Amino acid sequence: MNCCLLLPFMLGILPLWPCLSTTANSKTEEVKHPMGSHWRVKRGWMWNHFFVPEEMNNIPYHIGQLKSDLDNGNNSFQYKLLGAGAGSIFVIDERTGDIYAIQKLDREERSLYTLRAQVIDTTTGRAVEPESEFVIRVSDVNDNEPQFLDEPYEAIVPEMSPEGTFVIQVTARDADDPSSGNNARLLYSLLQGQPYFSIEPTTGVIRISSQMDRELEDEYWVIIQAKDMIGLPGALSGTTSVLIKLSDVNDNKPVFKESLYRMTVSESAPTGTFIGRIKAYDNDIGENAEMDYSIEEDDSQTFDIITNNDNQEGIVILKKRVDFEHQKQYRIRARVQNRHVDEQLMKYHAEPSTTLIKVQVEDDDEPPVFLLPYYVFEIFEGRPHGSLVGMVSATDPDQRKSPIWYSITRSKVFHIDENGTIITTNPLDREISAWHNLSITATEEYNTQQSSAVPVYVQVLNVNDHAPEFSEYYETYVCENAGSGQIIQIISAVDRDESIEDHHFYFNLSVEDSKNASFAIIDNQDNTAVILTNRTGFSLQEEPVFYISILIADNGIPSLTSTNTLSIHVCDCDDDGSTHSCSNKDFMLSIAFRTKIIIAVLICVVVIFGFIFLILGLKHRRKQSLFPEKGEDFRENIFRYDDEGGGEEDTEAFDIAELRNSATMRERKARKTTPADIRSLYRQSLQVGPDSAIFRKFIREKLEEADTDPCAPPFDSLQTYAFEGTGSLAGSLSSLGSAVSDQDENYDYLNELGPRFKRLACMFGSAMPPNN
Repeated sequence: MNCCLLLPFMLGILPLWPCLSTTANSKTEEVKHPMGSHWRVKRGWMWNHFFVPEEMNNIPYHIGQLKSDLDNGNNSFQYKLLGAGAGSIFVIDERTGDIYAIQKLDREERSLYTLRAQVIDTTTGRAVEPESEFVIRVSDVNDNEPQFLDEPYEAIVPEMSPEGTFVIQVTARDADDPSSGNNARLLYSLLQGQPYFSIEPTTGVIRISSQMDRELEDEYWVIIQAKDMIGLPGALSGTTSVLIKLSDVNDNKPVFKESLYRMTVSESAPTGTFIGRIKAYDNDIGENAEMDYSIEEDDSQTFDIITNNDNQEGIVILKKRVDFEHQKQYRIRARVQNRHVDEQLMKYHAEPSTTLIKVQVEDDDEPPVFLLPYYVFEIFEGRPHGSLVGMVSATDPDQRKSPIWYSITRSKVFHIDENGTIITTNPLDREISAWHNLSITATEEYNTQQSSAVPVYVQVLNVNDHAPEFSEYYETYVCENAGSGQIIQIISAVDRDESIEDHHFYFNLSVEDSKNASFAIIDNQDNTAVILTNRTGFSLQEEPVFYISILIADNGIPSLTSTNTLSIHVCDCDDDGSTHSCSNKDFMLSIAFRTKIIIAVLICVVVIFGFIFLILGLKHRRKQSLFPEKGEDFRENIFRYDDEGGGEEDTEAFDIAELRNSATMRERKARKTTPADIRSLYRQSLQVGPDSAIFRKFIREKLEEADTDPCAPPFDSLQTYAFEGTGSLAGSLSSLGSAVSDQDENYDYLNELGPRFKRLACMFGSAMPPNN
């Protein structure tokens, strides 16, 4: 089968292409027609590409014609178009096979369409040819301008960079087909930025064309243009801008704008005092502008300069004290340099900037000055009152030279006169204080506000004025059965004096004890000695304690000797002869004594707590028995109970009416009463009750008190009262006065008072032995 194709070429329409036969490239086969006839079909067609220009103006646009070689023109064949875009973008004339584009095409959206063609016999409804696939390509036209997709562009390049230094590369993109002529071939050019920058036409690389100084201008705007079609007429173009910033390099040194600075300082100013500021300026920025100030010329080395990193100022300070009387003016030269300088840029910093500073010293009233920063004096202990210690001296540094007077701060043993001479006011004892730290104050007479102090150290030198003594208190014991030559104690000595050499002590018994044959002493020559027995056997009963006197001498000049008494206790030792139990006796006694004290304290604590609990219990019982009479049967009876006991017969009942009739007053009698009077008073006291008038008055007072009591119960209740009466006729039975009367008292009458006083009569009667 052959097919004829009409193909328009880009902008124009070419004549009909000759029909292309596909027989040579196709295979045929027999296909039985459903009507019984046979016809031959191709397995496939071979088509060339169809090319359609984009953005065509004449719509519909004829692309070409498909025609089967079996088509004899009787209009029995029907052509169909299948695939992407068929029916919507591309249509085919079903009778003639002409293909049309019914809308504009954009290659940038889609550059290739794959379609299928089919020929149907309308009489049979069957395909005459198998489906064939062909391609429609959209040919490019220059309808897209170059675009810079990565903008905005910004670049940083160091100032003073040499020519040809790379800055940045810009890139534009063209959506046209790069394989279709020169539509997408771009050329770059510089619209703005000369003469400092240049651009490579084909790559878009921007380079420096001349050196630039950031201090003159630190930013540049460069405009770049990109044209397609290699800049030919009709080419499209696009532009972009590039911001190029110059970074700083340290190509400027700091410079003082002031060639002379004037400052003043007081002569009383301490070291480190702020004097003034100096300032240098650097056109660079950031780290390149950091600077350091220093002293270039200062023969006196009196001043120093430190750098304030916050504001890059130089702070002039006083390095050491100045004296107006010594020098009134100073001239110093300061310099400044950058802190960070590259070796390549050292040529810009060869000569540092300097400035001159004049410092004027102001005169001030200064305090007195001692000749020495401190004084050390020595004096022997024990020197009398008024002994010379040493002399201090201070002067007024000012020109007027004011007189000076001296004083000692808080000292009771030293005094200083107007010439600075220090003397003692009390004897010194090295053993109490070996050093005395004094503070001497010098004050100007013309201006008492001006004063200064100096430390004075007085060392008290040793004099051998203390005899040696025992280093501790010794408790020495010896057994009754101790043998001769037995060591019972090791002693040592101490001396409060200070010795140039090491102390050495000598131990001996006194003359009296050396004659005593009981104990002996041996000097070990190492400041210790041993006490040993000089006989066999000691008696605890006959002589329980021995006192021996030990003489101790030191090696001082002159040598001093002391007598020390050592107590030796004789003890009943263990069977093995050990004095351990003997030496523990005092300890055991002290332990026992302490134990007794602890037990006594515990007993006291228990008694105190018992007393507290008893009081609380009584209070509780008192609250419970507030009205104990409510549950009893009240009658006009009064019951009396004697404290001596005796059972039921001690209880006697009295009618209350009889109490009203009895008006006998009991009178208080002296204790010294005859036995007959006591017996009669005793009997009378058993029968006499309270006076009726007194009793009635008592009852009325209590009734009135109950009626006016706001806390009384709001119902009728029985009030009970304890009436003590007017006292007993027998008088007081207290024993407080018995100490002076019992010796003259005869207690034989107690036998007549009945069996109740039998025991008392036995104890105090005349039948008792004397002094019992």
